[in-house]
Amino acid sequence: MIAKMKFVNITGPKQDIDRVTQKYLLRYPIHLENALSELGDTHTLTPFIEENPYKETVATLRDMAQIVNHGDPDHLPLVNCGRSARELLESSKNLIASIREKSGQLSQQKQELESSETHYLELLDEIAPFCGIHFPISKILEFKFIKFRFGRIALNYFDTFSKYVYDNLNTIFYESSRDSQYVWGVYFAPQATFVKVDAIFASMHFERIHLSGEITGTPEEARSAIQKKLEQTRQQITQCSLELSNLYFERRAEINEAYSVLQNISRHFDIRKRAACTRERQEVFYILCGWMEEKDALALQKDMKGDKDVDILIEDDYQSPTAKPPTRLSNRGIFKPFQMFVTMYGLPAYNELDPTKFLALTYAFMFGIMFGDVGQGACLVIGGFLLYRIKHMNIAGIISFCGLFSVFFGFMYGSFFGFEHVLPTVWMKPMESENIMTTLILAICFGVGLIIVAMIINIINCIRQKNPGAALIGTNGLTGLIFYVAVIYILVTKLIPAMGPTRFMALLVALIIICLFAIAFAQPLQDAINKKKVHLHEGPVMFVVESIFELIEILLSFVTNSVSFIRVGAFALSHAGMMSVVMMLSNIENAATPAGIVIVIFGNILISALEGLIVGIQVLRLEYYEMFSRFYSGTGREFKPYAAPVPTPQKNSKAA
Repeated sequence: MIAKMKFVNITGPKQDIDRVTQKYLLRYPIHLENALSELGDTHTLTPFIEENPYKETVATLRDMAQIVNHGDPDHLPLVNCGRSARELLESSKNLIASIREKSGQLSQQKQELESSETHYLELLDEIAPFCGIHFPISKILEFKFIKFRFGRIALNYFDTFSKYVYDNLNTIFYESSRDSQYVWGVYFAPQATFVKVDAIFASMHFERIHLSGEITGTPEEARSAIQKKLEQTRQQITQCSLELSNLYFERRAEINEAYSVLQNISRHFDIRKRAACTRERQEVFYILCGWMEEKDALALQKDMKGDKDVDILIEDDYQSPTAKPPTRLSNRGIFKPFQMFVTMYGLPAYNELDPTKFLALTYAFMFGIMFGDVGQGACLVIGGFLLYRIKHMNIAGIISFCGLFSVFFGFMYGSFFGFEHVLPTVWMKPMESENIMTTLILAICFGVGLIIVAMIINIINCIRQKNPGAALIGTNGLTGLIFYVAVIYILVTKLIPAMGPTRFMALLVALIIICLFAIAFAQPLQDAINKKKVHLHEGPVMFVVESIFELIEILLSFVTNSVSFIRVGAFALSHAGMMSVVMMLSNIENAATPAGIVIVIFGNILISALEGLIVGIQVLRLEYYEMFSRFYSGTGREFKPYAAPVPTPQKNSKAA
């Protein structure tokens, strides 16, 4: 059922809003609306504008909490720290400042070390190709009368240079190393001819490399020294990172406490976004408004009765200028899990009938018809019940309830794990030749009955929504119901000669014709009944053409919707047929061999899983397309309580 809602207005001194939030609104579920939008016709209202002093601190604490908790910190329990919000905010700012100061020093130190690491890596890359030179680099850099260049030359140019130029040039090239593309080394030349030598090497695309003055000793000695410095630097970086990590983890308890409490306070501070302000007698008051269940609204009113700083007004028949009342489903027991199927389609509007109980009963009933077996149904009952109690899975509760109807129809069919002769047949066996057609016809008759019930529910919904036009005229209104029942009655009298000819055939035909015309011209007739201006959007000619095609579509939908329920009987036959195949393969009724037992067990498991899933989907399809489409809009708003239930606050041992 849909919980009855009351519209609640709460007002008090502006500075008292936090106390009221903590003392009252966190204890009672209330769906808050925007007070400015709801009470917009009052010109004295202004927005409640106040900057959230906790927002920036909470954002910083959240980043820290993510580090120390290795993920989302929103799961942290609420801690009762025993301090006021102002004291906690101040201590949190000091905590952040202390951590930032220390982390800033460590971060700067780490950044400098990382720069040194990068520099040493560059030096290693620079010196590595010249490790084949077994002479101190510093002494080469001190040469005065001989010029030199360190660098590399492409291998193809070097081969050409060696063959045709090198022997005739006053220079020495000392090769240090080479790879598949380049030759590294240093060339020497007298100062007098160095310009010429340098030009020739440049024409050979020699790429000069400037060695750093930090390099001392031979290249190999320099590389060893730099590698040692690099390892020391990396150890220092690791130590800095460890100190940075420990800086947060050492104060993990403080960070978590501050974040959990301040985040909660900050969230409730934002209630101001839903509030409005008004001035009266030089004092500013806040106004909060929203929807509550009737029992909660009355309990809140009673709780606030002795509080002089807060006033509450409960309105019974409030008409919102912006939105309809929210919907809160309050089904209990076995019907509660079926709310999942209802919300999948859409929540019912507040003034609409809750279809949960109707869906639960019809869904389980059709499932039982299509999956009738005592043994398999009992497995569904037990397995679903255990999963529902342990894991609280809605689908498990649905399976368990459907299993009860499977057991019931299993007794009706006399079927136990596919054995058709173990139990007595209370009603009939669907797969017997004389019962096959009966099963299919009964399935269609059952579907016809459900469609009629769905149309009656639609009429009730239209009356509740104060839409008499749709209740009287339309495909699923009174005219549609009369048309459908009249046609079904005529068909039954024609198909069952024993009923004899109807005495009211002329009247029924007249009713059918009148109803068809009413359905075809439903829109203008509904407007007239609802006392609205009749307006044909496309003109009278196009309206008639559209009405004819829509009428044909409506007639086809009546036929297809009715025949669609034949699948209920078809799956009952299918289930019995598949189990008979398992019995035939196992031959267990003649000889109970180990192989036959295994086939029966696995056959039951396979059919229960596979056909159970298919039947569940098919029944849901019938619910949505054949029934819900006739009476259910699913346009409701979800009831979203301002304060979601929170765990009981844990007391901080330090505060204690």
